Amino acid sequence: MLSSASHEAFPASDPGFAALPVPDVLAAADGLVSRIRLCFGLSRDTFDAEVQPLLQRYASYVHLLPATADNYFSTPAGLLNLGLEVAFYSLQGTDAHIFSGRSTISARRQLEPRWRLATFIGGLCCELHRVLSHLIVTDEAGGEWPQFLVPLGDWLASRSATRYFVRWRPNATESRGLGVFALPLVIPGATLQYLAQDNSVIVPHLLSSISGQPVYRDHNVLDALVRRSLALVIDRNLQANADRYGVPQFGSHLERYLVDAMRRLASSSPSWLPNREKSRSWLGPDGLFLLWPQAAHDVQALLEADQLAGIPKAPETMLDLLLEAGVFVRQPDGASTWFVLPPELKTAAEAVKLASPAILLTGVAPPAEPLAISLVCPPGATRTTQKAPTTAPAPAPAPPPGTQFSLLDATEVATSPAARTSPPPPVSQTPAPPPAAVADLEVPSPPPPPNPPPAAAPTFKLNAPMRLNPAVRDALAAIVGTLNGPGSAAAAAPIAAGLFVPLAELEVRGVQPALASRALADVGLLVHARGDGPATVTADFRGEPKIGLVVAPACIDGFDLAAFEPAAHEEP
Repeated sequence: MLSSASHEAFPASDPGFAALPVPDVLAAADGLVSRIRLCFGLSRDTFDAEVQPLLQRYASYVHLLPATADNYFSTPAGLLNLGLEVAFYSLQGTDAHIFSGRSTISARRQLEPRWRLATFIGGLCCELHRVLSHLIVTDEAGGEWPQFLVPLGDWLASRSATRYFVRWRPNATESRGLGVFALPLVIPGATLQYLAQDNSVIVPHLLSSISGQPVYRDHNVLDALVRRSLALVIDRNLQANADRYGVPQFGSHLERYLVDAMRRLASSSPSWLPNREKSRSWLGPDGLFLLWPQAAHDVQALLEADQLAGIPKAPETMLDLLLEAGVFVRQPDGASTWFVLPPELKTAAEAVKLASPAILLTGVAPPAEPLAISLVCPPGATRTTQKAPTTAPAPAPAPPPGTQFSLLDATEVATSPAARTSPPPPVSQTPAPPPAAVADLEVPSPPPPPNPPPAAAPTFKLNAPMRLNPAVRDALAAIVGTLNGPGSAAAAAPIAAGLFVPLAELEVRGVQPALASRALADVGLLVHARGDGPATVTADFRGEPKIGLVVAPACIDGFDLAAFEPAAHEEP
């Protein structure tokens, strides 16, 4: 029989959460709030007037709710602490990044505070969607909290509740877009109006980060900072609580980063366009397949460039995570990978199958057309090619009687039936002409030798080491290829030290400047303006000063500095 002490240690009913006043809820995180105030660099009065109301509204909305049922930040006030920590690290990361890099200095000075506040809000609200999709909150009377209408703290106060209870939805699907509907309950409209002044990009980038929808053809620095901070905070929480709370589900938060990386590659990397030569992805009537582990290595390289914490490095771990999340599907016999035989391969290759092609191909232009042939095949299958049967040429018609064979072409004589069946003609009895007659024949002089063709213009082509990051190599090869066209279309320009590549040209091709700088430096192809100076230089490009990188000329076939007048001049 259990003692009363056992009943106290293991209560029969759910104790729920105390309906504390919002100031008391936020007071428990006072240390982290103080760090946020110092990171903003604001006076206490300014911080209390501009930032503190955002924290109070966020604390009122999430109250003491945990972020997950049994994983990271699963304790009371877990969602509050998660949002505050991600917001702090995201805000801290803005010190090392330049927003609105194409704007003037005066415009950047005005927009920089708005970008920092928007990045802080993006980190604070990055997991709001969980409240709307993963849990149900009720009070003692059984009333259910309407998450879309009112913050939890306000609802509890209106019902004079003393405790509330959380029920987790079974098999809840993560839908980050729901966070946009909760945003007005946390961020006042006046704050969004302030962020939207004098620009048209800050609020769209903020909403893109919260909803998880990428901004195509534009690099979202805000979202990159939030994603990096979120991965760091979750990884640190899992590591810190592994010993105290058993074994949490490590890696269950990484699917979003893996899927996001694959979508970025599908929309920006030429080697991920379906059904292309040497492509990673193949689309057929039986589904969309990714060659594995080649695709895994591309994803790993991209996420390492993002400096995300806790990202798995082994393709097997990525495969297990994405299979568990339902992104990939198994074979009917339970095997994790499939074998496909694309048209360009001679033997079957190992691949993974996506649950739906729309996971990667939604929004990719132009849309991919599936192949007409089935891609799935047995392991070890090979492609057989049959040569066309060799047939003997049709016999040439026999020449009419009396035709002199010496007047026929040699090939006609060799193939004609008469040449194969008739006896050789009799030797002519006509005497040969005297030598003098032969000497009188006019011998045509040989034609003059043709003039040598004009020297072809040098063809510029990237010849970089294979260990250069594939995304950087593809973008740089495309940029170098523009040098073979008209000068107005050139995306780079030769300068005294090498080839000047504007950062904007890299961003247009989906490559972050930081990634390109590190990748080129790793293979020794980045030329610095000064040995101890920054990686970027400022040069005159098409009549305007541009910031860019200088690539060593040794990796470009046809690039000879002595053959060009410098088209741009470095500026210190």
